[in-house]
Amino acid sequence: MNKFIRVDMTTKQVTVDEVPAKYAGLGGRALTSNFVADEVKPTCHALGKNNKIIFAPGLLSGTTAPNSGRISVGAKSPLTGTIKESNSGGSFSQKMAKAGIKALVIEGMPTDDKFYVIKMDINGVTIDEAPAEILGGCGNYKAIEILSAKYGEKVGIALAGPAGEHRLPSANISFKDPEGNMRSAGRGGLGAVLGSKKVKAVIIDDTGAGAVPIADPEKFRAASKVFAKALLDHPVAGQGLAAYGTDVLVNILNEAGGLPAKNFTAGRIDHNDNISGETLNATITERGGEGKVSHGCHPGCIIRCSQWYPDKDGKYITSGFEYETIWGLGADAGIQDLDDIAYIDREMDDIGIDSIETAVAVATAMEGGLLPWGDGKAVLDAVKQIAVPTPLGRILGGGTAVVGKVCGLFRTPVVKDQAIPAYDPRPIKGIGLTYATTPMGADHTAGYCISGNILKVGADIDPLKKEGQIEYARAMQIGTAAVDSTGMCLFVYFGIADNPGGYQALIDMINAQYGIELTAADVDKLGESVLKVERAFNKAAGFTNAHDRLPEFFEYEPCSPHNVVWDFSPEEIDEVYNF
Repeated sequence: MNKFIRVDMTTKQVTVDEVPAKYAGLGGRALTSNFVADEVKPTCHALGKNNKIIFAPGLLSGTTAPNSGRISVGAKSPLTGTIKESNSGGSFSQKMAKAGIKALVIEGMPTDDKFYVIKMDINGVTIDEAPAEILGGCGNYKAIEILSAKYGEKVGIALAGPAGEHRLPSANISFKDPEGNMRSAGRGGLGAVLGSKKVKAVIIDDTGAGAVPIADPEKFRAASKVFAKALLDHPVAGQGLAAYGTDVLVNILNEAGGLPAKNFTAGRIDHNDNISGETLNATITERGGEGKVSHGCHPGCIIRCSQWYPDKDGKYITSGFEYETIWGLGADAGIQDLDDIAYIDREMDDIGIDSIETAVAVATAMEGGLLPWGDGKAVLDAVKQIAVPTPLGRILGGGTAVVGKVCGLFRTPVVKDQAIPAYDPRPIKGIGLTYATTPMGADHTAGYCISGNILKVGADIDPLKKEGQIEYARAMQIGTAAVDSTGMCLFVYFGIADNPGGYQALIDMINAQYGIELTAADVDKLGESVLKVERAFNKAAGFTNAHDRLPEFFEYEPCSPHNVVWDFSPEEIDEVYNF
């Protein structure tokens, strides 16, 4: 990957340069965060002309390395005001890498009121006026059909949906998957940043591109086989996720008493079987038709934790039907019908809105009296209003913190204005430390302490106790920052956490591709450096340790059934980043 592309939307000028030396050894999150820290004014308005947005494949993207298809997108977040990296599946990352593109940077803002499509291929970059039929409320599914017909059925597409056009803080960037469905760089509102640049879509056409160069192909193939075996041999990565998807966690978290219910007022529900991964599997299997129990969100995925969820006639409704979305609507908002949740999930994909942020915003709106508890039909109607947007649509699209303020609530589950996801921090204390301290705002993927606290993968730490949690949250965030830089899916962790050979195989693939000699210590240093860069940006933007805190109500409202509270002191929380 030797091309570093900049598109200035003010002048409509494109420059294609060699990769700056500083970024030559970086990929994915390491590249996006370093670039944002270098070139984005920390105090700028996230939707103003001084913000920039960058797309970067991971270090292993475009190769045959299993599960290496993630794309990283970085900018200053309009939701949190912090630095943000969000990543997604689909084919975009692999196509960028195969076309030799290290990064795409979009900067400036048009002076006109038109939306544009940026197209990249091996010959260069063009900027076209966006077709009128994909604007003004056109859903993402239809927009992908139109763009694929215009630019080619096999192109990669990144898209700002209607929520992004309206620059709503919860807008995501949607990516076309191999079958033309949706994957999302969901969190942090980066779709609004793309919309603020008046970029409706980015196209990548890798036609004519050769294979990604590998310095030592034989060593790469050998390491890849070891890595694949480590993933497939693990009961979570190789079996559980393929059979039940991420929704397998509903019953697990419910049993553990850490499934946030009714806007974080309890840790367990009674209707868990209605929305569980086991029920998801059984429903898809029984309905048949276009349903798929297991599916990969990008080429080369061998974990295959995604699925196609069909209606009662076997027709496709949605894919990538994730635990966090099902939890948010099914447990936090109390919707008991899995079909209702599926139709809402599809609508959120079609609008281009973060399904975690929106689901938690919905539950908060229910507590605030804007919506009736557990009413799936009312929620679907409300979510549809985000595309218009009506006043209610704008409130929900503004995110959970906005909903809480509009409703006059103090029980608003956010950190740095980003919604807390699907694991209650009171009975699962490790994940609470991740929520509090990650530079990204509340984000379970920034340091997935569920692994050691609940699943007992990579560690065995009592989730109800404080002992060992600080060190564990620190290690998980460092490791995650490194993995996010490779283009690997987060779930490869299950195959390498307890398997030194699998972890070494990951490092060996990087070394074989680039002809270098990284060690495990070098990988740790990479993760640490990424986190330090992100924290420094946030500090310059005005954030302090006082922002690394959970909402106050967690400290005095016990979470049933364990009746525990959040009991880390500010000094203990600050120790997470003592490295």
